[in-house]
Amino acid sequence: MRRIGSVVRTAQGLAVLRADDADGDDADTDAHRDEIGTTVLDDNLEEVGRVVDVFGPVDRPYLAVTPDDDVHLPSLVGSTLYAR
Repeated sequence: MRRIGSVVRTAQGLAVLRADDADGDDADTDAHRDEIGTTVLDDNLEEVGRVVDVFGPVDRPYLAVTPDDDVHLPSLVGSTLYAR
């Protein structure tokens, strides 16, 4: 499990995350970037949803996550999310 970023807002039924900085030790900065379809988890290791879009600056993009049916979307704002 690795940290992917924090939820900065919700929009059109999606959680929008600001990705964490790329690992400076890695020569290939895209090596740990999350792709569309990545499963997203919360602090309790509960599945929250899946990445459906990656957009914005290459060095620190935004991720759009579609939440699972049982997830209360507004409660995610400010949360740190993780990828499996």
